[in-house]
Amino acid sequence: MPKIQSLEELRTLRAQLKQDIKARTETSTTITVGMGTCGIAAGAREVMQVFLDELATRAIDAHVVTTGCIGMCSKEPLVDIQQSDGPRITYGNVHPTMVPRIIEEHLIHGNTVQQWVVGQLA
Repeated sequence: MPKIQSLEELRTLRAQLKQDIKARTETSTTITVGMGTCGIAAGAREVMQVFLDELATRAIDAHVVTTGCIGMCSKEPLVDIQQSDGPRITYGNVHPTMVPRIIEEHLIHGNTVQQWVVGQLA
C-alpha cells in the first residue's frame, strides 16, 4: 500500500474502507473457505477465486472469508456456507468445477447439494 500523502487521501481511504466493511457485514450469506496448509495444497485458492468470480459475474452479494485448518484435512478443500439464520453447510473435496453448481443450487435456489455435504450445523 502506498504512503498516504495528504489528509484528503486519508479521508478517501477511510470512506472506502467503511463502505467495504458495511458491504461485508450487511450481507446475509457468508462463504468460508478453509485456507490452512492442507486446504491450500488441495486447491483452496483456486476454489476461492472461482467463488469470487462467479459471485461477481452473477451479481450475488455474499461475504467470502477464509479460515485456517478446519480439521478434516482429507476432505479439503472445505467450504462452509451460512445463509441468514439457516444451517451452516460444509462442502468437502470442493473443486473449481463444482462452484457454479453450488452457487446455482445452494445460494440461488436454496437447495443443499447433498452429495457433496460433509457436515451441517443447525
